[in-house]
Amino acid sequence: MAKVQTSSSRPYHIIIFGASGFTGQFVVEELARTMSEGPNGTLKWAVAGRSRPKLEKVLEQAAGVLGKPELRAAVEVLVADVGEPDSLAAMCKQAVIVLNCVGPYRFWGEPVVKACVENGAHCIDICGEPQFLESMQLNYDSQAADKGLYIVGSCGFDSIPADLGVIYTRDQFKGTLTAVESFLTASAGPEGASIHDGTWQSAIYGFADSEKLRNLRKKFGHNPLPVVGSKIKRRSALFYSSEVQQYAVPFMGADPSVVKRTQRFLHEDYQETPVQYGAYAGVGGAANVAKMLIVGVMFWLLVKFSFGRNLLIKYPEFFSFGYFSKDGPSRKQMEGSSFQFAFHGEGYTEGQDPSQGPPNSKIRTLVQGPEAGYVATPITMVQAAITILNEPTALPKKGGVYTPGATFARTTLVERLNKHGVQFSVI
Repeated sequence: MAKVQTSSSRPYHIIIFGASGFTGQFVVEELARTMSEGPNGTLKWAVAGRSRPKLEKVLEQAAGVLGKPELRAAVEVLVADVGEPDSLAAMCKQAVIVLNCVGPYRFWGEPVVKACVENGAHCIDICGEPQFLESMQLNYDSQAADKGLYIVGSCGFDSIPADLGVIYTRDQFKGTLTAVESFLTASAGPEGASIHDGTWQSAIYGFADSEKLRNLRKKFGHNPLPVVGSKIKRRSALFYSSEVQQYAVPFMGADPSVVKRTQRFLHEDYQETPVQYGAYAGVGGAANVAKMLIVGVMFWLLVKFSFGRNLLIKYPEFFSFGYFSKDGPSRKQMEGSSFQFAFHGEGYTEGQDPSQGPPNSKIRTLVQGPEAGYVATPITMVQAAITILNEPTALPKKGGVYTPGATFARTTLVERLNKHGVQFSVI
């Protein structure tokens, strides 16, 4: 199917929508760093959002940070508002790919996906909200496929490190990989760490709507994926992990659902053995566990009621011991922070029959990188877009609404990320 034409018919390879938002500003800086990686040498790009003065300020800030005074004149500013469909349509008609940084996506995401599909632009977001991601697949997959468009959600820290990490582990394993557990740990420098409260809000609405997600999944009518080898054991809600030498809990983000959707696609479309997946996050020592339990109990009690949700949204710092804030992290905090995913996989060596006993081989891989939310996320988002532009023949045969793993399993995205500071390696 013919892919969307690049700059010969559309003025911009990439438009960053929501460029003046907290995350959007860092996506602008990252794209400006990688302008020479376009399909013909130089990317043509623009920024878009509701406020021209704010967008101009972001470009000026990026020009200062990067020492590129020419940036302001080189990048076009477009005014588009998620509440004005005509403005979204006009924006999407000018782009090969729209990078959507406007969240929470459950409120603001669908109009952008709809405008992209109707006006012939690919769309990438950094959403970590399974309900939005899966409802877009249910509602827009066939329309996107008909037009050869790729709508790819969760292309930030949720969920490229986990999703591509599982695929990387499988590709490095000599034989049939059947199960992977990942353990996420994060470290902060002397300035500490913080996350912008947009992520906090997404979590609040996600927990409040968990019943809707269960009902949504029934509409797909999926059969269970086959289990090859031993069935993966679920760990308890809190346990001491020998893998990361600290207490750990099940990872609460989008990663498990994204990885499962990817494994379904690879099994159904490429006839690959599905990999079972368990995701956990290290929370540190006993003092951190105590704090987390207090936050968890308050969150769980308040999130069920509208007045409780309003309190959580109004006072994120109070209810999260300062971990989430309306200001987000400072640049110093970002510079001192990093993340690490340890993947522990098991399976069967070449020639070994998975039906004849337990797995007989193990593998351990790492994905590590800089601060997750506002340094690593812009890197993964921008490199995902550049991969779509540069490697159209390595993408799935037809367009559609995809996970990162489904989209990029056969591309060089992992190699690109390795060159840009998000490192994949075998231990």
